[in-house]
Amino acid sequence: MGRPGKRPEGLQPPILYADEDLVVIDKPAGLLVHPARGGEAQTVVGLLGGLLGGGEPGREGVVHRLDRDTSGLLVLARNQAAYAALREAIRRREVSREYIALAGGRLAHREGTVEAPIGRDPHAPTRRGVGGRGVREARTTFRVLALLPDTTLLGVRLHTGRTHQIRVHLAALGHPLVGDPLYGGAQLPGLNRQFLHAARLAFRHPRDGRALLFTSPLPADLAAALAKAQAAPVTIRRR
Repeated sequence: MGRPGKRPEGLQPPILYADEDLVVIDKPAGLLVHPARGGEAQTVVGLLGGLLGGGEPGREGVVHRLDRDTSGLLVLARNQAAYAALREAIRRREVSREYIALAGGRLAHREGTVEAPIGRDPHAPTRRGVGGRGVREARTTFRVLALLPDTTLLGVRLHTGRTHQIRVHLAALGHPLVGDPLYGGAQLPGLNRQFLHAARLAFRHPRDGRALLFTSPLPADLAAALAKAQAAPVTIRRR
């Protein structure tokens, strides 16, 4: 089991649901899901401590992840049976994960699908890209929620779960996420992270099969950024 870590003010992940098999949290931005190679005191695994179980040591209960600066819904297992069942459900694409994203520019199509394999960028170890090293299939669908002056609010659904998948696929379309300098995104004053929020999570309970659905509203920083994007142009931050 993971050991409890220091609970930093403002980063405690709210628990939306818990039973003997799983926990659903609303992860705040700025919090890693599990320790990185260099070590990290503030992680979901560290903060939730003995609540989690199953999976790898140091990553107990982690069946899927969110980037440090992506906020929103995350399900974690509490035992090995639930861990295996949830991982299999994700592999079979039976877990619905939907995000709210703000992309730079105005998309020409109201909806679309990106099917492009993702691998490591051979020139930048922190980046992923279409192609690259160790590529794996990746599929993302999107729909336009609102066309703003020079950005587009999107609903995005993951069908696979590759590292940085939404960020990479939107950048490949020429519309990187606002607030994401790693992939050439635009910036808005006061927004210190990529505009990406895991807003809806739906799956069947691994023990009894009942349908579970969770939603999360935009956090305050993204709501404020969206209000600015509705009225003001963004500026491009070059890599």
